[in-house]
Amino acid sequence: MIPFNTRFLASVSTPEEADLVGRHGADIVDLKDPAAGALGAVDITQIARIVMQQRTRYPHRLISATIGDVPLQPPVVSEAIRVTAATGVDIVKIGWFATSFDSNMLPVLQEAAGRDIRLVVVLFAEYGMQSAYLPALAAAGVHGVMLDTADKAGGSLRDRLADAELADFLESARRHGLVCGLAGSLRRSDIPPLLELEPDYLGFRGALCRHSERTAGLDGAAVESVRLLIKSRGITRAHAS
Repeated sequence: MIPFNTRFLASVSTPEEADLVGRHGADIVDLKDPAAGALGAVDITQIARIVMQQRTRYPHRLISATIGDVPLQPPVVSEAIRVTAATGVDIVKIGWFATSFDSNMLPVLQEAAGRDIRLVVVLFAEYGMQSAYLPALAAAGVHGVMLDTADKAGGSLRDRLADAELADFLESARRHGLVCGLAGSLRRSDIPPLLELEPDYLGFRGALCRHSERTAGLDGAAVESVRLLIKSRGITRAHAS
């Protein structure tokens, strides 16, 4: 059996946090301001500073950044994508803050994808599975999708959706050639069952923080604990092959 290695995404908002998760082996350093909303944007100058830091210390590590909790209005999203991508991040994340599919956004996504910007569209569990969106997003050239939660006080992703529903979503994403991640107030106890579903990555913020409070500072021991839980799955499969 070939091991499937789910990657570890850690959300950070400062150069110090980025360096901490880098030292603890996060696969994706995700730039997001937890005090500014579900996908709050880090200041552009701060993003550029963190990108420069990470490229120097961890040149092969992926860096993603959100455009913020902005409305799905083509001019607004297009400009936010442009400014964020210009910092040199590898992936630009867009929150789909809508209860229905807005086809007016597709030209914006296509234009950005045409400029080799890797986009990840974040869909929210509060609005349902939204698997029907995936064919159009894939056709627009989107790199991947992420299933997350908008209301961080309302429980984790697995409190809102059953594992079978998450498995169906992941399978649909794979069929359409989309990289797919899962996030949303995930706890360490969520890691083993979610690894069984083989997402491309699992995203964390609160579980990495002191007292599991997402707006508190990161705790190195918590970061290491999450990393080891994720990586143990790949090690187990490799030994079993």
